[in-house]
Amino acid sequence: MTRIGAPRVLEATAKRVLQPTLHRWPRYIPDYARRQAHTANTLHNCRQLTSTTWRRPHQPFSNPIEHRLLRPISTDPIPPRHGPVFRFFYRSFAYTGGFILVVGGLVLGFFIYDASTYREDLSYTDIPVSAEALYPRRGGPKNLPIAESLVSDDDSPENSRAKHKPRLVVLGSGWGSVALLKQLNPEDYHVTVVSPVNYFLFTPMLPSATVGTLELRSLVEPVRRIVQRVKGHFLRAAAVDVVLSERLLEVAQVDAAGEEKHFYLPYDKLVIGVGSTTNAHGVKGLENCHFLKTIDDACKIRNKILQNLEHACLPTTTDDERKRLLSFVVCGGGPTGVEFAAELFDLLNEDLGRSFPKILRNEVSVHVIQSRGHILNTYDEALSRYAEERFAHDQVEVLTNSRVKEVRPDKILFSQKDGNGETVTKELPMGFCLWSTGVAQTDFCKRIAAKLENQNNRHALETDTHLRLNGAPLGTVYAIGDCSTVQNNVADHLVTFLRTLAIEKGKDPEKMNITFAEWRKVAQRVKKRFPQASDHLRRLDRLFEQYDKDKSGTLDFGELHELLVQIDSKLTSLPATAQRAHQQGKYLGRKFSKLAQAAPGMAANQVDYGDLDDAVYKAFEYHHLGSLAYIGNSAVFDFNGLSFSGGLLAVYLWRSVYFAQSVSFRTRVLLAMDWSKRAMFGRDLMSY
Repeated sequence: MTRIGAPRVLEATAKRVLQPTLHRWPRYIPDYARRQAHTANTLHNCRQLTSTTWRRPHQPFSNPIEHRLLRPISTDPIPPRHGPVFRFFYRSFAYTGGFILVVGGLVLGFFIYDASTYREDLSYTDIPVSAEALYPRRGGPKNLPIAESLVSDDDSPENSRAKHKPRLVVLGSGWGSVALLKQLNPEDYHVTVVSPVNYFLFTPMLPSATVGTLELRSLVEPVRRIVQRVKGHFLRAAAVDVVLSERLLEVAQVDAAGEEKHFYLPYDKLVIGVGSTTNAHGVKGLENCHFLKTIDDACKIRNKILQNLEHACLPTTTDDERKRLLSFVVCGGGPTGVEFAAELFDLLNEDLGRSFPKILRNEVSVHVIQSRGHILNTYDEALSRYAEERFAHDQVEVLTNSRVKEVRPDKILFSQKDGNGETVTKELPMGFCLWSTGVAQTDFCKRIAAKLENQNNRHALETDTHLRLNGAPLGTVYAIGDCSTVQNNVADHLVTFLRTLAIEKGKDPEKMNITFAEWRKVAQRVKKRFPQASDHLRRLDRLFEQYDKDKSGTLDFGELHELLVQIDSKLTSLPATAQRAHQQGKYLGRKFSKLAQAAPGMAANQVDYGDLDDAVYKAFEYHHLGSLAYIGNSAVFDFNGLSFSGGLLAVYLWRSVYFAQSVSFRTRVLLAMDWSKRAMFGRDLMSY
């Protein structure tokens, strides 16, 4: 056994350690005398340690100070302190090395994950397929195959259990359909989605894709990935007709040989969300225009713009022809037309001069033709004026109070009122024309409307407040999105209710008077059945007093009918926007889940008739979340009376809103990458 250190070495080391630290202890030892006493006490303990007997290597220490002083004892001199420059570089290299290690670890982890996604083993097994799926029976009015079973019904145990669930068929893959699929309970229905395209399109950002600000793939999400959530099935086909009496949907698809095949798809509940087409308004020559509804439309527009730019550079192009090629016209001053004009101006102003002759930028012209007095006429008037001032600053010509009469291959004929109020016909040379002027019914919706007596709207299918198709068997067919409109008919509904109430009381409906207390009950019934009328029924006392013309304290049948007709006239149709379709899809998803939960109890009580939707769930109520639009390095916002506009800060807010509304994490990543790529490298000026 040997001593750990000589007595003098231990005492000298303790002094060397403790003396310089006297000035560092004022927080713990208040005065200098106490600090010296503490140091002397520590040195005394050190001397006691040096005079102790021999210690075995594993014998525990009996004194805490002994443990603290014996461990760090060393005869080596204390290393000198380095300067600030050395410490700065030392820490910089340490942090850089740590960062490289972390990033390298992440990259290595990604490659390991990527390697795990490749499969070389044969993962397929024998899958049972029912004979009905391979050889469907024929039936229906046209004796077509009836797809009562699908080839994917037995792919998994979940699919097999869903075969006996109620059949829910969803037409379309737009905002309403996707919102419905995301809200639906996967265990409640046998879900089949039918759509001619196999992707969901983020339509609000479509104008950005026409000029290369965003890539087309950043705006789409595969429908099959969304359908997987509800263990459903997808058929890439188009709906042709509906046999309402037999609950059969006629579907057409093109097979591998290029032949169109028709078959029936049975349903228990059918949701129509096929969207709409562009309204022609009876204008001639729309075959010379481009539309902006689908990915194909955006791709065609992008190619046409670049084609005109390339042709304008040719030495054989005359000056007049170059100006015509570089004249871009947008027919329609709504959000789609305005945002496309803004995106087009950004392309021509920011990227054209980098790759094309500068003379092209001087001869480019962008025109917006609007039939109303202002563009963005559904927005606040101050925002409309701000957008017009912004376009005037960017030299985008806005032609208001103008109506297009004909579109020719090289020019547009339109009428416009002059300062005297007289209509003057003008010509505008053009090399490109976008038609964006409202919506109209698809051929499929027209066939359905022709079968039903209660369908009187020429632009959309009419539904009740539970989104059920008017005229169809109750609770079987629903319509959402641009293809539908909610019919209010507040007066007719309440008149029927009042007639029933009068008959129950044994009174003549025409001579029945309603007191204020009874009017309150009537108003509550109106709010429940027609939630959109709630804003017009806030002050019941004022309405009662206003329409009580004879001041009798009661409302007779005629006065009440006049009041309800006035309210009905104030209820405008819902806007054909993505947020309306999204809210309707979520509403149906919740209601269908409620109906599925209530189905066992209804079956036990043999309840299979009546207004089950109204008994299980409330009527649809639309909440307008606001409107926003991009107008060229600036944006405008209109949120329920709160409106504001701004420059790039508003643009980032506009992007943030749509970024948050994107359908998946994948599309959010792609959107962020596209915006970053535009900032660093500019837009891609390539045709596909």
